[in-house]
Amino acid sequence: MKKQFLPKKVCPVCNRPFSWRKKWEKNWESVIYCSKKCKANKHEQKN
Repeated sequence: MKKQFLPKKVCPVCNRPFSWRKKWEKNWESVIYCSKKCKANKHEQKN
């Protein structure tokens, strides 16, 4: 699959889009944050 056709989500912490990765293949539905840094800073979500 070409990169441009991969599923995308928006990180609730940094508001940046991120694309599907092979390591998330089995749990893509449960992936919320784009990185470990954002996951650690989830209490700093911008509304």
